[in-house]
Amino acid sequence: MQFMEECFRWYGPGDPVSLDEIRQAGATGIVTALHHIYDGSVWSVEEIAKHKALIEASGLRWSVVESIPVHNTIKLGQPERQTWVAHYQQTIRNLAANGIYTICYNFMPVCDWTRTDLAYPMPGGGLALRFDALDCAAYDLFVLKRPNAEAGYSAAQITEAKARFDSLTPERIALIEKNLIAGLPATERSYDRESFLAALAEYDGIDRAQLAANLTWFLEQIVPVAEEVGARLCIHPDDPAFPLFGLPRVVSTREDARRIVDCVKSPANGLTFCSGSYGSREDNDLTAMAQEFAAQIHFTHLRNVQREADGSFYEADHLGGSSDLPALIQVFLDEQARRLAEGRADWQIPVRPDHGHQLADDIAKTRVNPGYTLIGRLKGLAEIRGVMHGIEVARRA
Repeated sequence: MQFMEECFRWYGPGDPVSLDEIRQAGATGIVTALHHIYDGSVWSVEEIAKHKALIEASGLRWSVVESIPVHNTIKLGQPERQTWVAHYQQTIRNLAANGIYTICYNFMPVCDWTRTDLAYPMPGGGLALRFDALDCAAYDLFVLKRPNAEAGYSAAQITEAKARFDSLTPERIALIEKNLIAGLPATERSYDRESFLAALAEYDGIDRAQLAANLTWFLEQIVPVAEEVGARLCIHPDDPAFPLFGLPRVVSTREDARRIVDCVKSPANGLTFCSGSYGSREDNDLTAMAQEFAAQIHFTHLRNVQREADGSFYEADHLGGSSDLPALIQVFLDEQARRLAEGRADWQIPVRPDHGHQLADDIAKTRVNPGYTLIGRLKGLAEIRGVMHGIEVARRA
């Protein structure tokens, strides 16, 4: 049996988790980007090669790019997008020239992945990431005071959010604001209240239909280039997979994924299957989605979230939470077998454990990226590896 390629995300030489430690975790592939060139400029062949050499010197392989940033003009559909998409096209060519073909990206406007709490206590003593829907609403309505924010909430939600706001200390409000807009660890975006409101205002008049159209245009420009050089593009879902701060979201549901793979039909136009992002919605049947889109899934993030009735969730154990990860792994292994039987060189699907808990010695460290600590992800990878071995044993029986 051929297992999935076991990978770890690495944020470059400044990452508190070193390449040597990642290798000790048993991973063989690295998921990374040129985080020092994150303004939409072209990643040169030379800079890519330099980053790749660092990885290979540790006995690892640069397996997946996550992510080439999509410039805001592309998401907004502005005339200047032509310049920035040309940069994107050249970066794809330059990555392929270095033998790097799997490219994960996202199309989330303004906010990347979003959490209100980076150190949510778990029963066993570890710390998890959490999105509290009431904290977010309270911040949006009564701290940020976004224009017309009330239109996005029911009367009951506004009442509950006001009660939550009234219960928050100034210190707690400051922490929620920091987590929501000042830049989550290992992300490149950072705002203060004024600049965040200005960024949101840029999307006035951009609804779901327009953002989806802008994504289609983007794919029409980059998919032919990816085909030309043998690259595989795989869009990451919204995280969480529902609207925030009045912004549209267009990579959240099964219907969204279907629209994306159908709008530019090509083996190069595919998906990153993030079980935690899609799993933040109860109406997403993850196993059915994985089965439907198996041929278009080029990369996977495996993590689990525990959903709550009000739309809140926290990062659960990889084999706990609201989603059935072993069933997903079974689908991915079956798809690999199908690709291998076709004689494809790119049959193996990279997987990385995502958003591990902060555990053991990592809790005491002052320099960590919550969600991307070593021990929590090592535990997640070991559990994923164990499931793959269990499936192999069951097949032999």
